[in-house]
Amino acid sequence: MIRKYLMSAALIAAALPAFAAEPIQILDPYVRVSTPMSKSAAAFMEIKNISDLDDRLLSVSSNVAARVELHTHKQGPNGEMQMLEVKEGFEIPAKGEHVLQRGGDHVMFMGLVQPLHQGDMVTLNLRFEKTGLMVVDIPVDLNRDQPAAATPDSAPVADPQISHEDMTHGEPEHTEPTMDKKESDM
Repeated sequence: MIRKYLMSAALIAAALPAFAAEPIQILDPYVRVSTPMSKSAAAFMEIKNISDLDDRLLSVSSNVAARVELHTHKQGPNGEMQMLEVKEGFEIPAKGEHVLQRGGDHVMFMGLVQPLHQGDMVTLNLRFEKTGLMVVDIPVDLNRDQPAAATPDSAPVADPQISHEDMTHGEPEHTEPTMDKKESDM
């Protein structure tokens, strides 16, 4: 009887890691496009790290666009807002989070292979330094408003309804900080 109990306990203990919570959680993700004919889109979400170890979002990919990159907004030398690729990725601190939001850090889809419509699902591959690959399905939400309670650090610098059509993206290789191409040119 004890042997049967110990064997059952061992099987349950071996199965527990399969049911354990992922160290990284993706909360409230959504994708937006500026217009139905846009050639680009952006994804926003909260990335929560419930582990005791720092992690880093290194890269992203998806089959809905020719290029998918991690981006941020930065004020240019003439006061204009620019979008830049963040090649080093985004740190996700232990027991902390990193918010990807409009007017700040985000996932950028460039060269959409098809139009995105309200309710469509976009599969996004997120590669983390420690957690590895996570695949998430994200809804297209064209009706989402800018969050009402934005802090000064997280609020968009320009208009609260930032249109990616007015943002510059730099050279296609994102090798120079000088930005001279608009997203609508891509």
